[in-house]
Amino acid sequence: MTTDSKDKLEIPKVTFDEFAAPGYEAWKQEAIVSLKGGVFEKKLFTKTYEDIVLEPIYTQEHVAAAGRVDDLPGTGSYMRGTRVDGYLTTPWLITQECSEFLPGTFNEVLRHELDKGSTAIHTVLDQSTCQGKSCDGEEVLTGLMLSTIEDADDAFADIDLEKYSFHIAAGPSSVQLVALLSAMLKANGRSPEVLTGCLGADPLGALVSQGSLPCSLDALYDEMAHQLTWVSQHAPQLRTILVDGAVYHNGGASDIQELAYSIATGIEYIHAMQIRGVDCNTTAKHLRFSFSLGANFFMEIAKMRAARMIWSQVVESFGGDKDAQKMNVHARTSAFTKSVYDPYVNMLRTTTEAFSGVVGGVDSLQISCFDEAIRPGDEFSRRIARNTQIILQNECNLRQPVDPAGGSWYIETLTQQVADKTWKLLQDTEAAGGLLKALRQGIPQQAVQEVLAKRFSQLAKRIDRAVGINMYANAQEVLLKQQPVDMAALKEQHSKRVTEYCRDIDQTFCQEQLAKLADAISGEPGQLVEAVMQAFSAGATLEQVTAALRQDETAEPSVTALVPHRFTEQFEALRQKTDAYKERTGDNLKIFLANMGPIPQHKARADFSTGFVEVGGFEVLKNDGFADVDSAVEAALASGAKAVIICSTDDTYPELVPPLAKQIKAGNPSMLVMLAGAPAPEFEPVYREAGVDEFIHIRANCYKILDWLQKAGGIA
Repeated sequence: MTTDSKDKLEIPKVTFDEFAAPGYEAWKQEAIVSLKGGVFEKKLFTKTYEDIVLEPIYTQEHVAAAGRVDDLPGTGSYMRGTRVDGYLTTPWLITQECSEFLPGTFNEVLRHELDKGSTAIHTVLDQSTCQGKSCDGEEVLTGLMLSTIEDADDAFADIDLEKYSFHIAAGPSSVQLVALLSAMLKANGRSPEVLTGCLGADPLGALVSQGSLPCSLDALYDEMAHQLTWVSQHAPQLRTILVDGAVYHNGGASDIQELAYSIATGIEYIHAMQIRGVDCNTTAKHLRFSFSLGANFFMEIAKMRAARMIWSQVVESFGGDKDAQKMNVHARTSAFTKSVYDPYVNMLRTTTEAFSGVVGGVDSLQISCFDEAIRPGDEFSRRIARNTQIILQNECNLRQPVDPAGGSWYIETLTQQVADKTWKLLQDTEAAGGLLKALRQGIPQQAVQEVLAKRFSQLAKRIDRAVGINMYANAQEVLLKQQPVDMAALKEQHSKRVTEYCRDIDQTFCQEQLAKLADAISGEPGQLVEAVMQAFSAGATLEQVTAALRQDETAEPSVTALVPHRFTEQFEALRQKTDAYKERTGDNLKIFLANMGPIPQHKARADFSTGFVEVGGFEVLKNDGFADVDSAVEAALASGAKAVIICSTDDTYPELVPPLAKQIKAGNPSMLVMLAGAPAPEFEPVYREAGVDEFIHIRANCYKILDWLQKAGGIA
């Protein structure tokens, strides 16, 4: 059937002219009406740990007031990304960490990771390897043990190092690691030029995380300068400085603190290298930043964007060119936000954290295993973490568009606010003499501790919520089993490998090469790396090389270390005490609900109270309610419970609570009595005099009350 064009139905043009464009003030008035007496500023504005007040709605005027610059991706301040095409042609690198202890086992896991979708080599080194010593003693193994050129050869056997780049945090110095891998490549007839990615040293990060260094910072900076000169000529695509903000993030820092102290670290490195004759361009182009991605989704996006903008200005002020101004960013999902209880929720946490990093524009990304707070990752947890990234790239289409957050009035405003506050803290740090002097005075450490205390306080009061921890706890949960590792056996196995390796070495020639290291340190720029390569090629071990490099060195003065924490650790400690008590005694602390009246009268507060105390792992004895005080008292005393929670309404409490509490205390003076709900000021003294020990309500300190319950209930 055909229709002549002149007979076609003409659809009238649709316009919205009949609707008035609503303004902010009109919306605000409607919001105030809907709040029904609630204060607009208190109900709809949220203050973050960054001291930024989040508004309920953002408009174009907010962006104009923030002074946003309309850069294009790959231009200007690089806030919108360092590449014009974003991820369209080159996606972010999937860098799932491998932390197996022995080189052979590590190689098997690494090859599996690369075969299943990882696109970079992310190696976690053992702490002893990072410090350049053997793994003897009582230290807990934390990653791959590398001691010899044979170890390196076994660890990276059958890996195409031209195809895959590295991400390795090398500790206070990376000279030994770069030289070890370069010597391995040379022994196999290949050039170090194939090395790409980052084998990065972070001496200031090591200082603040451990509180001390094995040698002076000057010695480490000398090594860093030698290395930068060498890689510029022999491995130009390799970055050898890694500024890791995780030490601040895991200490509890705000995003502003993590950014400011990380960028201040980068400034310290540029200064130190300039003193040693290495220009800003060389240093900046061989430097990578690593940030943690926390739970505040939009704040993390703004953090990534603000970081690039600030760093470009810093490098520009040092005289760096446009290429040097591009910040190379690695990110990992937060270890601070992961929980031991209800660990499968961590999969959701890592997904949203990773999403924010991708939208913010990272160059490489690690999604941590959901069980990282409990045990080393296994095949299942690694697979979930790896495949999350693969899904984000291939199914969620996050490779496009370029800078997806661009133009969002909220994120554009938040980015500028983060940048402004970071810049202010950065200036304050520089005014204190730079980061090193500030660390020696304990300024960053104290500031981070204050934010950590606020986080714990907000969680304790349930202003902040952690699913499965301080809210919606699973009382029947069985913890994931630990995977015990025989550390002593692994250390002995590795020690035997090193001993057998050394038997075949010409020790005289090896010692001759080691003796040259002292002179190489004060020799021509870059000469040190060649000398260390020759020592490894001659059969030297990592420990021997480190000792030869620093034989006349004294340790750097110590600073207050930033101890890593997790957001939920205090609540988990409470729960673990309860679990230990149950396992030891076969019993639990029982809490009886004195539900007064019919179900509609007590249900809301009974449900609230149940969720409140189950956070501590306690057993709740429920019922459908009691018609009178005497029957409630009789049931409570017969229950064998250690505590009673009275649940009803504010209107009934003045009549019910005094006789109920008095009779319970008369029948069992040691029984704890709590009341569900915040009492009116005039009634609280009356209730306490009657025998009420504590009050449970939405403004109560959950952690404090549960801790009191444990102690009063006999759970040590």
